[in-house]
Amino acid sequence: MPDSRLPPLGDDRRAVEAWLDDLVTENRFTIAVVFPLVGAVSLYASAMGWLPDPLAFNPWFILAGVLVMRLPLVAGLAPLFDRRAALAIGALTVYAFGIELLGVTTGWPYGAFEYGIDLGPMLLDKVPIGLPAFFFPLVLNSYLLGLLLLGDRARSPAIRLPAVVGLVIAMDLVLDPAAVSLGFWTYDAGGIYYGVPWSNYAGWVLSATISVGLFDLAFDGDSLLARLQTCAFMLDDLVSFVILWGAINAAFGNWLPLLLAGGFGAGLLATDRFDFDVRETIPGVGWLSARAGSDRRG
Repeated sequence: MPDSRLPPLGDDRRAVEAWLDDLVTENRFTIAVVFPLVGAVSLYASAMGWLPDPLAFNPWFILAGVLVMRLPLVAGLAPLFDRRAALAIGALTVYAFGIELLGVTTGWPYGAFEYGIDLGPMLLDKVPIGLPAFFFPLVLNSYLLGLLLLGDRARSPAIRLPAVVGLVIAMDLVLDPAAVSLGFWTYDAGGIYYGVPWSNYAGWVLSATISVGLFDLAFDGDSLLARLQTCAFMLDDLVSFVILWGAINAAFGNWLPLLLAGGFGAGLLATDRFDFDVRETIPGVGWLSARAGSDRRG
């Protein structure tokens, strides 16, 4: 088994990247399946009042779980991260905080809303400091899935941009109803789509378009696609998304968002991204294997 202990300080960047790859590879099932399942159960139990304080909606528990589920994205992108990427991601971070502050303060562009649950330390007492960990993956997972599904057509910005924006909107059509059901946030005017106003999705067209442009600037397209094709776990965060928000929508009877979550699951299957070998993770369950892709190829 690879040694996934942290390399000594002073080791070069490649050693750290290799450590991250080994850490995620050895713990794929735990990160991408167990964590979102535990999260879904604990969040639903919190919303139902079944957990006592301070366990109910514990912000540090939520944030820690989110950061663990983001590890596949971090490890996947680490070899591609350079000064250009840092500048683009920095600009996107500023945008994310700015547009969220604008939204909370004025109601534009997402519609008037307010947070109903403590999600950790707040910037200016209005926006969670951990916002990038929630905001970036929504767009980045859509971006990466779009590259895989589109193939060579993804090289055309005229095709890539609307496709990724559409995927982002679809992801938020899954996420927002579940978040509203949990009480994460509420929209002042309500909405006809599970309590979410359509203005929210119009706002996401703007945010997704800007995010896609910055991701295009951040990463070389050929290098990103090559890494995506060779890094088996790079979309594991999307697996977590499907499990977490699909389960919560199912618990609340939000059937259309659940169906959309299933659509993302189908996209992951189509790109052979549900390829965990559970036998390597949990001894004694060799009969259970999620290698859908290898089964088809065999």
